[in-house]
Amino acid sequence: MTSSPRLDLEVDETAASFRSGDLELGRYVIVPDSSQLESPKPYLDPLRTRGGHVVTLFRPWDHVWHKGLAWSLPVVGDENFWGGPTYLRGEGYRQLPNNGAQVHRAVSAATVVDGVARFGHTLDWTAQAGARLFTEKRTLTARLLDGDAWALTIEIGMTNDTDAAMALGSPTTRGRENAGYGGLFWRGPRSFTDGVLVTATGEGTGAEFRGRRSEWMGFAGRHDVIDATSLVVMVDGADNPNHPPQWFARSEEFAGLNPAPFFSDELEVPAGGTATFRYAVGIADAGSERAASLADELRAIL
Repeated sequence: MTSSPRLDLEVDETAASFRSGDLELGRYVIVPDSSQLESPKPYLDPLRTRGGHVVTLFRPWDHVWHKGLAWSLPVVGDENFWGGPTYLRGEGYRQLPNNGAQVHRAVSAATVVDGVARFGHTLDWTAQAGARLFTEKRTLTARLLDGDAWALTIEIGMTNDTDAAMALGSPTTRGRENAGYGGLFWRGPRSFTDGVLVTATGEGTGAEFRGRRSEWMGFAGRHDVIDATSLVVMVDGADNPNHPPQWFARSEEFAGLNPAPFFSDELEVPAGGTATFRYAVGIADAGSERAASLADELRAIL
């Protein structure tokens, strides 16, 4: 009799690994070795389908601060926790001494209960000059879904540790049109370029969907060598700020998905206040036709 697949969690000093048998489905790096220029942050890479196909890209040459799947913010007051240059109104992008770091402090949870693997930790958001701006509590869960998919959830609570309100925004809120990136950002493999974006209203390209509001969005891309298609679906939590979000989505030039809570409007977090966010991500050995049903499963989890 064949046993049902199970999910395991392995944790060491630098990473948490979500595993199904001999297959590592996702590796969450909690202590990165990134340079200050890249705004060091925890990230998920690689992420794999249950068939073993990698659906993330780490440190691409065009944007070395892109790290698979990561919570990454370009505008935190005057600080940059995205990486690389900062967009300045009327000046364009300039490299400034403002690349902050999300620094792991302590593990708060590492369990597998009833098929759900849970990892939690606390982080300090530290400006390049050394000041702590936010304390964050972050929890990730992973679970296997029926058939071809598995699900990841990410819960974030950011508490403002300064004595003044702190604005969270994007290049668009600082003056660059249709560049509202920031938040939970996924960068797909090179072979996914020119892949298919899908929402509840249909399929299209990044140029067509970028800036649109939607509860969920998916990306179906093809792999080189193995002639297979994989699907990534992201669902925004109903209680998130500015839900349903505008999306920073790309299929041209590169594959990217980002439910961007600050695409057009900054979120002001008061001194001592906490901003919370919840997301679900589904990964499947499937094409775009599976996206809507996978989004339904993810919504039920959230």
